[in-house]
Amino acid sequence: MSIVRFEIIATVVELGSFTATAEKLNMTQSAVSHAVASLEAEFGVSLLIRDRKKGISLTEIGQKILPHIREVLKRMESINQEIALSTNLEIGVIRVGTFASASSSLLPTLIATFHKKHPKIEFKLFEGSYEEISEWLNSGVIDVGFVVKGKSAPNFDTVPLIKDNMVVAYNTKHRFHSKKIVNMNDLIDEPFIMPTGMYQSHVNEIFQEVHMKPFIRFEVHDCTTIANMVQEGLGVTIGPELFLKTQRNIKISKLNIKNSREVALACQSISNASPAVKEFLHVAKNVFD
Repeated sequence: MSIVRFEIIATVVELGSFTATAEKLNMTQSAVSHAVASLEAEFGVSLLIRDRKKGISLTEIGQKILPHIREVLKRMESINQEIALSTNLEIGVIRVGTFASASSSLLPTLIATFHKKHPKIEFKLFEGSYEEISEWLNSGVIDVGFVVKGKSAPNFDTVPLIKDNMVVAYNTKHRFHSKKIVNMNDLIDEPFIMPTGMYQSHVNEIFQEVHMKPFIRFEVHDCTTIANMVQEGLGVTIGPELFLKTQRNIKISKLNIKNSREVALACQSISNASPAVKEFLHVAKNVFD
């Protein structure tokens, strides 16, 4: 049994391709196939299902074993980082799960600050929904992830970062343009662009609180598409300030009722995290404090 074969099979599952794995790991495709086959032979079970139409997927036992393989790889990463630290060298990769607004507004500042102190640590980013990030944390795909309080599994260790207020967004020529605070009653007859993605639940909570139903003209999943539609004057929307304040040619105002989401960084266990991940969480805490 070898760590290299663990890395190979984990990469095959991640990329869904023997060819892509060979390219990433600078190996031949036959070497990748041989490594997977030899590991399966050693275990005495099939780990992968190879289907020309559906591609590569895990067998039932493969699904059970993969999290343990990832855990072994994480432990080896921690060992290598500890050795590197003892010799004043820095190595390692931090795998970060993030959602759209965190990617655009929080992550760049955080990584830039971290890289000033630790320029040799690499980052691998996975962007997805609240649910996907929680799943990636549980299965070991990522080391640390941006989460929203109440929208992820409660068994993670977390480092609180910011409170992100929900705001109303509109075209620059809209009648709201001079209002710092918009009353919810002013939205009764406004064509509304309803998000169907991650923060729809926050928007629904706001309307439920005032016992009001929005005049929904469009239902849209993608955050950037919503912002572009607002920019074109197709309607107003409610969403996280963290994201909406970065969009061009739209304006935002506070609402007369408070609603926010608490953004944090989470990992399975801070005490068992690698040195690089611990330092990343430490830097994040300092940056957002």
